[in-house]
Amino acid sequence: MNLEAKLNTIKKPIMILGTSSGAGKSLTVTAICRILKNLGEDPIPFKGQNMSNNAWVDWNGGEMAYSQALQAFACGINPSSEMNPILLKPQGNSISEVIHLGKSVGTTTAQNYYKDWFIPGWEVIKKSLASIYKQTPNCRLIIEGAGSPVEMNLIHRDLTNLRIAKYLKANCILVTDIERGGVFAQIIGTLELMEPEERKLIKGIIINRFRGDLSLFEKGKKWIEDKTQIPVIGIIPWLNDSFPPEDSLDLLEKKSRTSNPEIKVGIIKLPSISNFSDFDPLENEKSILIEWVRESQNLKKYDFIILPGSKQTIKDQIFLEKTGLSQDIRNYSKKRGNIIGICGGLQMLGTTLEDPFFKEGSKSYSEQKIEGIGLLPLKTTFFEKKLTRQIKSESVWPCRSKINGFEIHNGQTEFENMQSSLKINSIFKDLHLGWYKENKEGGTVAGTYIHGIFENDKWRDQYINLIRRNRNLPILNEKSISYKIKRDSIINKLANEFHKHLNIGFLLS
Repeated sequence: MNLEAKLNTIKKPIMILGTSSGAGKSLTVTAICRILKNLGEDPIPFKGQNMSNNAWVDWNGGEMAYSQALQAFACGINPSSEMNPILLKPQGNSISEVIHLGKSVGTTTAQNYYKDWFIPGWEVIKKSLASIYKQTPNCRLIIEGAGSPVEMNLIHRDLTNLRIAKYLKANCILVTDIERGGVFAQIIGTLELMEPEERKLIKGIIINRFRGDLSLFEKGKKWIEDKTQIPVIGIIPWLNDSFPPEDSLDLLEKKSRTSNPEIKVGIIKLPSISNFSDFDPLENEKSILIEWVRESQNLKKYDFIILPGSKQTIKDQIFLEKTGLSQDIRNYSKKRGNIIGICGGLQMLGTTLEDPFFKEGSKSYSEQKIEGIGLLPLKTTFFEKKLTRQIKSESVWPCRSKINGFEIHNGQTEFENMQSSLKINSIFKDLHLGWYKENKEGGTVAGTYIHGIFENDKWRDQYINLIRRNRNLPILNEKSISYKIKRDSIINKLANEFHKHLNIGFLLS
């Protein structure tokens, strides 16, 4: 029996649509997932199509958006690429890599995407839904929409909003952000642009990010309900807890909450930055202040520098050279600076980058082989096939510790020559996962392919203590609270706030 025949027997899916991008859909889904888990249900998150370079790798080596992985954590289950069957990873110039069920299947321009990928995209969405229900027939899907469901120039080729809602006959909730202003027009305009059969699917409205006295909005709530004949089932107050952003534009607005830091970290803001959730564990350290470095400057005020992952490593290394940031990083290293690169950042710290298949942002033959920053004696060649997998390893520097994380990269990195291995040391027992070098003048240069390295609490603590020793700061002997426990605590706080202000019983009726 196919899924269409089972739709009348499954638990009603709940779909969160938004009046715009950034209305709060992702966090609303995260909160509802945890609430339902706490109520004894089996929630599973789903987003048919997501566009993000902030990715996660599941236990089968499949890529998916980090936001759906976070929602899976809220459900208390392992993330799976079936929860995000289509992932588009922007490469610049309106070109994106297309990932279906965790595997790269090609690239496309924005102009050609729906012509070439609409039909296979819809098929992979249906395949994922059928697989989820086959594995967990008693689950309740909590589905996240994308952007606005009524972009009239795109609605005929919608893959992830009303098409899924109609296919699953989902109970849809419309979320709007009152902080932006114009909340009444957002709601009425969105509903007016829907077809009658689509509007019937909207069962409730959530007003998000409300500041001030909730009683002051009672007349507004009544007006919305009288005008739309749809109940306002929640008015969610402004919440201060921060979560991983979905794209790097939001990242620029993210401020560290540390008021009296002992350590300052500078993260290089690459144009094609990826996997910026790597640094969330550092955001949660009380003694650390994070700043984003976007232009050439003297870096001496930072206690360590991070080069993050990149979706276009060649392109980003050219950016570093043109802006002078490469030279800034070299100068910083000479002055006893501490540097760590992750994935693309590791590759850029090496001597040579080769892109024979134009996979990493080189636009011409002259850019297929370029020099790296040159602080580690490593050369990287980018091949056509991408490596994506979960990692379990053991570190030997700065301490012996069990390590978990994941890899996403095209590049293969090796020593520049046979003598190079004498100049640097492996960070891990698996020799190809990362290297470090201690400078004669002081300071270290390190790089690793492991995303999520800072989620490993013992490793993170010891690396921070290495920095503290360099600063003549007292060593932190107390074991820090596990980042994953902190993350779970934040999800619980979010769920509790939503539960106070959301009629969850109405969602389930």
